[in-house]
Amino acid sequence: RSFENNQQVIIRNPYSIRPWQHVLEPLSGYIVVAQRLYTEGAKFSEGWNFGPRDEDAKTVEFIVDKMVTLWGDDASWLLDGENHPHEAHYLKLDCSKANMQLGWHPRWGLTETLGRIVKWHKAWIRGEDMLICSKREISDYMSATTR
Repeated sequence: RSFENNQQVIIRNPYSIRPWQHVLEPLSGYIVVAQRLYTEGAKFSEGWNFGPRDEDAKTVEFIVDKMVTLWGDDASWLLDGENHPHEAHYLKLDCSKANMQLGWHPRWGLTETLGRIVKWHKAWIRGEDMLICSKREISDYMSATTR
C-alpha cells in the first residue's frame, strides 16, 4: 500500500527472516490435499505446511530492497526506530511432509514471485480488469513446472 500511495514502507525488523511465497503456492497445496481427500479418504485429513524452498528464506530488508527496485517510481523504505514487542527472528515452514507425501513443491521462486506481485499491483493501479489479470496469473502458475 505504501508504494501505491507514494509513501515510504516502514520496516520494524529488517533482519528478520520470513517464509515469503506467492499466494498461489499454498492454495495449490490445499487443492492437492482436497483431491487426495476426495480420492483416498481421511488419511490425508491432517495438518499440512506449504511454503517456499529453503533458499527463498530471505530477510525483510532483502525483500523490501527487491520490491523497491522492481516498483521503481522513487519507492523507498524507512526503518521504524520505535520499540516493538519481540518477534521471532527466523520463521520457517517445514514442508517436507507435503513434499514427500503429496509430491507438492513450490512452482515459483522468490524472484518470480516478487516480480509478479509488483506486476499485479501495478495493473490494479492502472485500472486493468483484475479478473483477467488474475486468471492469467493462475494459468501461468499452473503451466509452470516445480523447480
